[in-house]
Amino acid sequence: MEKSIRKDPYEAPDYYLLDELLTDEHKLIRSTTRDWVKKEVSPIIEDFAQRAEFPKQLIKGLGEIGAFGPTIPIEYGGAGLDYTAYGIIMQEIERGDSGIRSTASVQGSLVMYPIYAYGTEQQRKKYLPKLATGELMGCFGLTEPDHGSNPGGMTTNIKDMGSHYLLNGAKMWISNAPFADIAVVWAKDEAGKIRGLIVERGMKGFSTPETQGKWSLRASATGELVFDNVEIPKENIFPDITGLKGPLGCLNQARYGIAWGALGVAMDCYDTALRYSKERIQFGRPIAGFQLQQKKLAEMITEITKGQLLVWRLGVLKSQNRASVEQISMAKRNSVEVAIEIARNARQMLGGMGITGDYSIMRHMMNLESVVTYEGTHDIHLLITGMDITGINAFK
Repeated sequence: MEKSIRKDPYEAPDYYLLDELLTDEHKLIRSTTRDWVKKEVSPIIEDFAQRAEFPKQLIKGLGEIGAFGPTIPIEYGGAGLDYTAYGIIMQEIERGDSGIRSTASVQGSLVMYPIYAYGTEQQRKKYLPKLATGELMGCFGLTEPDHGSNPGGMTTNIKDMGSHYLLNGAKMWISNAPFADIAVVWAKDEAGKIRGLIVERGMKGFSTPETQGKWSLRASATGELVFDNVEIPKENIFPDITGLKGPLGCLNQARYGIAWGALGVAMDCYDTALRYSKERIQFGRPIAGFQLQQKKLAEMITEITKGQLLVWRLGVLKSQNRASVEQISMAKRNSVEVAIEIARNARQMLGGMGITGDYSIMRHMMNLESVVTYEGTHDIHLLITGMDITGINAFK
């Protein structure tokens, strides 16, 4: 049954006039992405989330607005944009839905970035232009059933067979896996060194069973990667990168996108709560006129404003290649924490309506329960900051 077209009245808050810090190009990119989200994502996303189905029809549009690898050079199909532009795109997409942003993040940060940064020229030319348009879709295989926060303990492995490598093992919680054409996979060689390689769909022994029963990121496709004696051509190996430096460099790119993206969720929940509070009448006046509701709204806009300043500065540093791993960790953790708190308070302000699909808040709340632990858990990011400021490693 066709659903009525959902309206998306979203207006982004800018309490400290941060638009003055953006270039005209940044604003154009933002308006293009926002218009696309309002037209293509907002009208359908609740329905797809309810059905736990990824809207594959959005892939072409994501490619057209430059959401796949926007910082990748133009010669390889990217847009050659700076990191502030990349952040803005992720913020606008995640404002629509975290699952759709995850799809874009994986493609750009976890598939295109390692091929560009670690791959051979042959690999770049073969894969990047098609990944940029969405003609090819990719996924990233690092997390294993028994190794999440400790990826160095992975058991997925490759053996040199002379003419090719033999890949065995499994990865799980892999966004895009069920429909991905290629997978960037990290495995240990016979010397115990972590290596990166490209696995293509259709290779014998490679399967991608879909993960069912999720209460979070329901409009995103998640699955496993299973490797049973998969023959990997030697030209599919990243030649020079070894150790955790490779995969963690990719995660750093993705975490940066989440720092902006989660703030988009916070802004959407705030905008919804503000609008609702002005329209909802109780005790003869709008609930926006009551002190406790104003307290919630005032705290929301304060935290959003602080977060906006944080990610804007991070974007400047990232574009100058000066942003540290630890700075990105802090921003990722802060944005997600802010978004979770704002989403929960916004849900309360809407009362019973807050749990329905008529509003985006409950869907955002469920999505954030994944965002808070993927690409490094909330606690791990806290310890990264702790280690940076004390010089003492609390992980071990």
